[in-house]
Amino acid sequence: MIPPDWLWIPITVWAAFAQTLRNAAQRSLTAELGTLGATLVRFLYGLPFAILWLIGVQAVGGYSMPAPNLAFAAWVSFGAVSQIAATALLLRVMQERNFTLGVAYSKTEIIQVAIFGLLFLGDPLSVTTVLAVACGSLGVLLLAPADRERPLRTLVAGWTSFPAMLGLASGAGFAFSAVGFRGAALSLGDTPFMMSAAFTLVVAQSLQTVLLGGWLLARDPAVVMRVFGAWRRSLFAGFMGAAASAGWFTAMAIEPVAHVRTLGLVELLFSSIVSRKIFRERLSRLEIAGMALLTLGLVIVTLGR
Repeated sequence: MIPPDWLWIPITVWAAFAQTLRNAAQRSLTAELGTLGATLVRFLYGLPFAILWLIGVQAVGGYSMPAPNLAFAAWVSFGAVSQIAATALLLRVMQERNFTLGVAYSKTEIIQVAIFGLLFLGDPLSVTTVLAVACGSLGVLLLAPADRERPLRTLVAGWTSFPAMLGLASGAGFAFSAVGFRGAALSLGDTPFMMSAAFTLVVAQSLQTVLLGGWLLARDPAVVMRVFGAWRRSLFAGFMGAAASAGWFTAMAIEPVAHVRTLGLVELLFSSIVSRKIFRERLSRLEIAGMALLTLGLVIVTLGR
């Protein structure tokens, strides 16, 4: 039996694993649907499963449906819009010649999550949390360096470039979305964490489906038609997306976002294992060092909180 205070750990690991599978499924749809079309799949086809999860939580727990308030509406809207904006900014980064540098800066999301969680939600930052965030962030940057010969020098020297600024903005957007979703769940007061997380997930994905789907209908309706046409292959991506989101939302309803997002970096370990076992790819010394730092950060945030 897992103690309640530790329940967020297996939930977060599950969310990271489900997200790895969702990313793999979405990758196979990108060539046909485009990046934004594949992103819409995440929300559109994930929404029915999110609704089923909400109904299941309500039935099993015997909970009443939460009564949303203005604070909830503000937080969930903030989180949903921030996540869409962060994705759009990341796509813009990928259009730049030096997109690798921008992507590297977007990975500062973990640091920004810790700062914004403290400023907006009052989530405490202990010494162990700061150390875990630092180790995890540095490990991620070494795993995906902008320059394999001089990774840290390039990162420090290039922070004023346009791709770097876009990357920082993208990381901020993802950090804001995590804070927004946790704020939405907490604003539901005494609602049990499973119910508040499931309810927040359904509202957020409904809003994101309407916003992104409406934007694509206005700009490129053919993409939306292709998304509907690819429903068979999209269902798995939608299911795993909803499963991952349910895990993230539930974990963030229990634990500060800095802890959840730092432990969530275990997703990179899953991806590396898949890469090693399936594609027989070997890790460089730089990547091994990054993996070690990342693992250290995961151990610290799990045991030293």
